[in-house]
Parts: sequence; C-alpha cells; structure tokens
Amino acid sequence: MGQSLSQMYIHLIFGTKNRYPFISETIEAELHQYIAEILKSYASPALKINSMPDHIHILFRLSKNHTLVKVVEEIKKHSSKWMKSKGIDGFTWQIGYGAFSVSSSNIEVVSNYILNQKEHHKTISFKDEVESFMKKHQLTEYDSVFFWE
Repeated sequence: MGQSLSQMYIHLIFGTKNRYPFISETIEAELHQYIAEILKSYASPALKINSMPDHIHILFRLSKNHTLVKVVEEIKKHSSKWMKSKGIDGFTWQIGYGAFSVSSSNIEVVSNYILNQKEHHKTISFKDEVESFMKKHQLTEYDSVFFWE
C-alpha cells in the first residue's frame, strides 16, 4: 500500500494548575475556538471542545503526521500564552493530561458527554471524573500523587 492512512480519535482531558477556576464563562468560547485553531494547524481537527472553570475536554482526530505528546504540548503552550494575553494573570495548565482513544462508533457518545459537562459536574467532581476514566480505561500507570501536581 503506497498510501499512509490513519483515523485516531482522542478524548483529551487536562486541568488548570491546582484546579484554579481560571476559565470563566466570558472567555471559554473564545478559548475553545483558539484551541480548535491550534489543532487545525497540526492537521488534527477538533470535533468537540468544552470546559469547566478548572479543566477542559477536547475530542479531536489526531493527524498521522504528529505525535500526541507534541499536539498536547502545543495546545497547552499556546493556549496558556493566549489566556495570559487576555489578562488572565497567573494562568497555567497542570503538567499532566489524560488522553483516551475513541472508536469511530463512539464519537457521538463522547461528543455528547463533552457537551454536557456543566450538567455532569453538578453531581461529580473533576477528580472523581478522572478517577472513573482511569478505571474504565484500565490505565494502570495512573498515580494520583503525580497526576494532580
């Protein structure tokens, strides 16, 4: 086969440092659009982005030409600079992140989950949400001591 093809969907989750509520409702839509542009520049189109004041969920298709770690690094680096340029003093993302593969057949389910974050977080904390993702995806490397730094 002379053609290289891939279709890898990623559900990316990461928080603000110390879960500080930096992401206000007045800035979130603009932040989501900015992150979508970053992803577009890495040929990794965003399907859904939504956030809470202390974390963000991003569903995107990862380009075959870029590694996950590079794309995440660029999202976090550029969006952090952008937030600071908008007057959000002291803004920074947490060091770590969670990234989970999503099958094509589950895109709609994950999209709806991301869109319903505000309702979802009326009953579950971000930490409990992450813990459930780690269990569901059997991520044995997860160490809560390091993840929450």
